Amino acid sequence: MVPAIALSIGGSDSGGGAGIQADLKTFLALQVHGCSAITCVTAQNTCGVNRVDALPPEALRAQIEAVLSDLPVAALKTGMLLNQQLIEATAEALEPLTIPRLIDPVMVSRAGSVLLEPEAITAYRQRLLPLAELITPNIHEARLLSGVAIGAAADVELAAARLLALGPQAVLIKGGGLPELRGRDYLLQREGAGQWLEHAAVDTPHSHGSGCTLGAAITAHRARGLSLVEAVRSAKTFVEQGLRRGLAIGAGQGPLCHWHTLL
Repeated sequence: MVPAIALSIGGSDSGGGAGIQADLKTFLALQVHGCSAITCVTAQNTCGVNRVDALPPEALRAQIEAVLSDLPVAALKTGMLLNQQLIEATAEALEPLTIPRLIDPVMVSRAGSVLLEPEAITAYRQRLLPLAELITPNIHEARLLSGVAIGAAADVELAAARLLALGPQAVLIKGGGLPELRGRDYLLQREGAGQWLEHAAVDTPHSHGSGCTLGAAITAHRARGLSLVEAVRSAKTFVEQGLRRGLAIGAGQGPLCHWHTLL
């Protein structure tokens, strides 16, 4: 058996709910072999992040090179990159590749916590976004990258158009950061009109890692050969089902369940 292979470039979550850990669980649940390149190590649990330590860019380059020099990676995603040096190292590694590349510009959590050094935003715009097949910002990240003050659906559509002009082939803005847009995400591609994709809004406090999981599920489906739109739709279903089985672990916000497809 030779499975499809996907690569996740991002941060480690010691609590196991988001980041590299969420990505690898998602790949496994969708029958894709997952590889990883760690950018930073976080000390966190269900109550929050206590510490973040970035790896040297040389260490990141070595991990990516080790994977790509040996394994036929069919699709990849990026997550938490933290600083300009890690963003530039990632961009250098991605530039020669022609496989589907999902860039999740992890800058601000859905709750509003900043996860990126300020000077790195320009590096995202100039170096990484033009390399993406798809970028998947949440409302806060779309606001930072586009400069659009987002308060309604029309603002999301305008922000997506501005983000598309920065170079990616497609933009998926996740609407969960606005109460009126819960369960709705906006997809805009270079070809065709934009479309709102909907799923049921799941009321659960246990949604930690849902953004990472969505990106990982899209990446896994692209690695297995689904079209971009099919991959996004299937990934949204995967996340919805995972939220319905959210894990009430720890004293804070638990993660969604990544193994529900195996039940």
